[in-house]
Amino acid sequence: MTRKTKEIFSLGILKDNPIYRQMLGICSALAVTNLMTNSFIMGLGLIFVASFSSLTVSIIRQFTPKHIRMMVQTLIISAYVIIVDIVLKAYMPDMSEALGPYVGLIITNCIIMGRCEAFAQSNPPLPSFLDGVASGVGYASVLLIIAFFRELLGFGTVFGYTVFGDWWVNWIFMIMPPGAFFMLGILIWVANYYVPKESEEKPSMGGAK
Repeated sequence: MTRKTKEIFSLGILKDNPIYRQMLGICSALAVTNLMTNSFIMGLGLIFVASFSSLTVSIIRQFTPKHIRMMVQTLIISAYVIIVDIVLKAYMPDMSEALGPYVGLIITNCIIMGRCEAFAQSNPPLPSFLDGVASGVGYASVLLIIAFFRELLGFGTVFGYTVFGDWWVNWIFMIMPPGAFFMLGILIWVANYYVPKESEEKPSMGGAK
């Protein structure tokens, strides 16, 4: 893995994570994280859309007039979201129903549009594709972390498999919207305390003037 690739994944997953660092994609992070399966499928969908949207935008960037590039990007993202929606409805109808409108709302997800505009519009196809993957993985990882605790404490299960026995009293609070806000707040606090930021620079080695 080259240094450039490592930097892309380090930024997308940790240092510049779209959820706990940029505060993007919060709606779906709160809505679908009551179960890990929902979060996993939603994460895969966003990884697919983000990576291939960035790839496509990068490929055609030199042929896209500046005054319509935002519309072109939205059209590209919409096409990939439709593919995800069709696949879910065809092969996973229960999951499609469980995720509801949030699959369609990937179109308006600022994570994807932001990466298309900030990175793919001015970088070659392969780095743009990897940047989309990194942002999607960063998004999915946060969803899975939140969902892990919400499902475990709220249902006593992980991916539908029982972890706690009959002795466990489910925390109904965790599967309700306030539980999602609570877990997201804790995650943001932990991340901002322990995960280094992109803007943090190494101290200068030069002497004081």
